[in-house]
Amino acid sequence: MGFADTNAFIGKLSRFDSHTATSRRAALDRLDVLATWLDTAVLIPGTNIRFGVEALLRLWPVIGDAAASALSLYLLYSAKKLGVPRLLLARMLMNVVIEGTVGAIPIAGDAFDVFFRANRRNIALLRAHFASTGNF
Repeated sequence: MGFADTNAFIGKLSRFDSHTATSRRAALDRLDVLATWLDTAVLIPGTNIRFGVEALLRLWPVIGDAAASALSLYLLYSAKKLGVPRLLLARMLMNVVIEGTVGAIPIAGDAFDVFFRANRRNIALLRAHFASTGNF
């Protein structure tokens, strides 16, 4: 393979779209599992109330809130890598900011976190976006 052939091959690689519908769906399914663990993994027996790891982290003042928000921001990072528009990322970020801000209030914030479920909301936004654009 000569120099010109190598450059042509590299040019094809740079235009390669790694976000096919199948890979996008698989990535979204993995993010959905993460959101479930963060927001709704545990059912309180005898009720319909669900909570996740994030609600437990938020019980630990300051450090737990920061860790929970960092996990939520990972979903946004992944959405950005999937190529979603900035406006959608801004809506998703607002969900995380609302949950993080209100969640920092002792006791009331913890209850809010159980019912607001920013990660589940963000996954729903991602699924709706890809369904509406036909990329899913």
